[in-house]
Amino acid sequence: MEGGAYGAGKAGGAFDPHTLVRQPHTILRVVSWVFSIVVFGSIVNEGYLNTPSEGEEFCIYNRNPNACSYGVAVGVLAFLTCLLYLALDVYFPQISSVKDRKKAVLSDVGVSAFWAFLWFVGFCYLANQWQVSKPKDNPLNEGTDAARAAIAFSFFSIFTWAGQAVLAFQRYQIGADSALFSQDYMDPSQDSSMPYAPYVEPSAGPDPTSMGGTYQQPANAFDTEPQGYQSQGY
Repeated sequence: MEGGAYGAGKAGGAFDPHTLVRQPHTILRVVSWVFSIVVFGSIVNEGYLNTPSEGEEFCIYNRNPNACSYGVAVGVLAFLTCLLYLALDVYFPQISSVKDRKKAVLSDVGVSAFWAFLWFVGFCYLANQWQVSKPKDNPLNEGTDAARAAIAFSFFSIFTWAGQAVLAFQRYQIGADSALFSQDYMDPSQDSSMPYAPYVEPSAGPDPTSMGGTYQQPANAFDTEPQGYQSQGY
C-alpha cells in the first residue's frame, strides 16, 4: 500500500509533515486529543467539591468517586493513545514490512473502535450521575460548567474515535485492494515458484573465464553408468 492509503509518503520514504497534517485521520486524532484534555482537565480542576461542614472533597457527579475516576482515567489514557498513534503516523512511511503495516492499520481499527465504546460508556455514566445529583450537595452551583463540559466532550469523543476507526478500516481496504495486504502477497525475491536462472557453463575457448552456452542436461543423465567411464573386464 502506498502512503496515500495510510500515512504520508511511500514505504521507506521521507517524512512529509505537510502531507501528514492534511490527512483526515490525523485531524481527527488531534481533535480527539484536545477533547480528552477538556474532559480530564475539567474533572481534575473543578470536578471535586467540599463544604464547610465536611473536611473531605467529594465528586460533583452525585458524590460518586467512581464517576470522577472513570472520567479522569479515560481522558488521560485517551490523551496518551492519541500521542502514540500520532507518533505511529509519523513513523509509518518508514515501515517497509508488509506485515508490520498491516498490523499497524488493524490495531488502529481495533483501538479506535474500543475507545469509541469507552467514551460511550463514559458519557452515559457521567450523564446519569449528573442527573441524579442532589442540589443540596452543591447549593452554589460550583463547577457545573466544567461538569457539563466533561459530559459534552465525552459525547463528542464518541464520534471522533468512531471516525478514526472508519478511516482506518478504509485504509485497510485500500491496502487489501492494492494487493499489499493480500494473504497471497510474497516478496518476489523470496518466491520459491520463480524459475531459477539458467546455469551457464564456462566456454571451452582459450579464456576459461568467458561464458559459453547455457547448461543442458544430457539425455543419458540417468544412465546406470556415468559418462566416460570404461568398464574393465576381469
